[in-house]
Amino acid sequence: MLPLESVPNFSEGRDRATIDAIGEALSSHARVLDVHADADHNRSVFTVVGEDGPLVEALVAGVEVARERIDLRRHEGAHPRIGAADVVPLVPVRPGDMERARRAALALAERLGALGLPVFLYAPPERGPAFYRRGGLAELARRLDAGELAPDFGPARLDPAAGGVIVGSRRPLVAFNVNLRGAPEAAREIAALVRESGGGLPGVRALGLELPRAGLVQVSMNVEDWEAAALHELVERIAEEAELRGAEVAGSELVGLMPAGAAAAAAGAVLRIDGFDVSHVLELRLLDEP
Repeated sequence: MLPLESVPNFSEGRDRATIDAIGEALSSHARVLDVHADADHNRSVFTVVGEDGPLVEALVAGVEVARERIDLRRHEGAHPRIGAADVVPLVPVRPGDMERARRAALALAERLGALGLPVFLYAPPERGPAFYRRGGLAELARRLDAGELAPDFGPARLDPAAGGVIVGSRRPLVAFNVNLRGAPEAAREIAALVRESGGGLPGVRALGLELPRAGLVQVSMNVEDWEAAALHELVERIAEEAELRGAEVAGSELVGLMPAGAAAAAAGAVLRIDGFDVSHVLELRLLDEP
């Protein structure tokens, strides 16, 4: 049985002591495979794997540290957020383990609610993280006070410093950013064109952001269906749209880890290998063996 994966996003990307403390808490019960910290986003994304129960324990420990050390009242960053521990997804490595991920997500949500944090369950695409982040913390507080929304676990109001937590289970996705040299308007326009809701590629969520510390702008994306929206096609489309707007691609970055199938698909396309698919990748074939 393969472990479950979690990709918790914490609203701190600048204070190394806080990032390290969260990592230590997570690694006390599970294995931390990757940490991606971004100062402009002011956000850190951890990739953690473990057996169901220990993984939940690790995530609870990480959220407790974030709650102690991160105060959203003093937080500034490009990425939208509703909490110190903003979103904590549980992800099956194998598609058949989705029910395990759902059970672990519910166990985690109940534990975090018992700690006194309002917990919102999400189910992409209808109620993904963007549904709760819309308008920021002030708008979320208003929706709660007006009775338009209610947390699924925990208190009815946001924690003044730590906000709330979005918890759920989802398929593996690719968090992928393309950086541009150009105007912020160019990044926002391109993001609107490539995202699914704007008629772009299926399963793509995209934001246009400014990165003042890096001196760049960014099309920040979650590719929720990498089979329908190949990464190399996304980069080509963004490069074409950037050129039309007097901008250019400065590079791209992967946030966290990506499914091997997504990397294999891009490699096959770039290398122009006819009929190439994941069945031609040795390690993936071995994993499929009973």
